[in-house]
Amino acid sequence: MSDSPTFSIVAPAYNEAPILKELHKRIAAVMQSTGEPWELVVVNDGSHDDTVDVLGDLFEADPEHVRVVNFARNFGHAIAVTAGMDYAQGDAVVLIDADLQDPPELILDMIAKWREGYEVVYAVRAGREGESWFKTLTAALFYRLITRLTDVDIPVDAGDFRLMDRRVVEAVRSMPEHHRFVRGMVSWVGFRQTGVEYVRQERFAGETKYPLRKMMRFAWDGITGFSYVPLQLATFLGFVFAGLSLLAIPVVAFMRLFLEEQPLLGQATTLIVLLLVSGVQLISVGIIGEYLGRVYNEVRSRPLYIVREALGFEEDTAQVRKPVANSNPSQQS
Repeated sequence: MSDSPTFSIVAPAYNEAPILKELHKRIAAVMQSTGEPWELVVVNDGSHDDTVDVLGDLFEADPEHVRVVNFARNFGHAIAVTAGMDYAQGDAVVLIDADLQDPPELILDMIAKWREGYEVVYAVRAGREGESWFKTLTAALFYRLITRLTDVDIPVDAGDFRLMDRRVVEAVRSMPEHHRFVRGMVSWVGFRQTGVEYVRQERFAGETKYPLRKMMRFAWDGITGFSYVPLQLATFLGFVFAGLSLLAIPVVAFMRLFLEEQPLLGQATTLIVLLLVSGVQLISVGIIGEYLGRVYNEVRSRPLYIVREALGFEEDTAQVRKPVANSNPSQQS
């Protein structure tokens, strides 16, 4: 495509072969109605199904709009989103999951807000169809918890489905951290932001790629990436137990001197107290270790991802991401 696109739609995909053709169909229908040049950048996050072949077919059928980035292995959803932003060339970039739970038709409302002058337009989930009460409850608790724990104003009930102005994209790209919580990063950079409500749909096909274990890891990355509260909690617990021990000294002394029965003495009581204090110490060390591990990952300076193949760009070769200040992703032909 000779002209630079006005809009880039970025969709990370992991084992989404049954959905991709419908995704392209619905996005194409929406974007064609804008009358503006656009591109669909699909990042294949090391899928094990037929995603590579389906994306290849879509590229051959619509080389004017479809761009494909195939990772060398699975790097995770947040990294795939980052790669999409690296390769996207539009004046406005829309992040959307490939599972079609986020309706592409909402992009038109986002574009309207963008034209009003907003630089970030995020989608707020007013409802969730086809999701269990447990998933709905834990998601609601997570959004409210991270809002309370962090100093960043992260919108409640808003995922990664959003439109960002090019200036916002470049600001986020300048943040090379490895443990990425994209919605928090977008909130952190600021700019004029607003939301549009929608009802999240059921998956078009396939299974969720976020089981409970990944959800917990995702939540922990969000909390540790934007809050020091866990570290402060470890310090707080240390003061609490130190204070309790100081209060216990006169109590134990009084009981030994003036009481014939010693209710707090014995092996069982001592063992319980030791296990409690040791547990708190280990939890505190674990929290410190999590933050230290994040520092270690940053110090190693490994690339965020490795690309095995890129279709629709000037260089169809393996690439690795470099900092924004040093290089830009391949330009489109």
